[in-house]
Amino acid sequence: MPQSHSNVILHVVFSTKNRDPFLDHEIRGRMHGYLATLCRDLDSTCHIVGGVADHVHIVTSLPRTLSQSQLLEDIKKKSSSWIKGIDPSQYEKFSWQRGYGAFSVSPSNRDEVVGYAATQKEHHRKLTFQEEYRKLLEKHQIEWDERYVWD
Repeated sequence: MPQSHSNVILHVVFSTKNRDPFLDHEIRGRMHGYLATLCRDLDSTCHIVGGVADHVHIVTSLPRTLSQSQLLEDIKKKSSSWIKGIDPSQYEKFSWQRGYGAFSVSPSNRDEVVGYAATQKEHHRKLTFQEEYRKLLEKHQIEWDERYVWD
């Protein structure tokens, strides 16, 4: 086959280290925009970036030229550096957690997952990040060890 085609959609979730609430209302929109820009720059179609003060949800495509880990490493490194450059005194201790969750999304379910990411503020009136993340792991049938999930 002379051409390669791909439509791998990911729902990616990761938090700030120790779930520190660095992404307050003032910076959150800018961070979400920057994360979407990073996806675009990596040839990934970003459908949405959502989240609250301590974590983000990104619904994006996986580029044919990058592995999942390469995509996430680049996004996390560049966005961490970017926010520290905005105001070093305020964000010098900012960092993302080491790990992440990446869940496959069927194109037929994409809009539902995009809606979920868009309504994070309402969603987290009822659930903590840890409760939400455990539910995602269960839904996607991923086994985990509680000792190593949170850093």
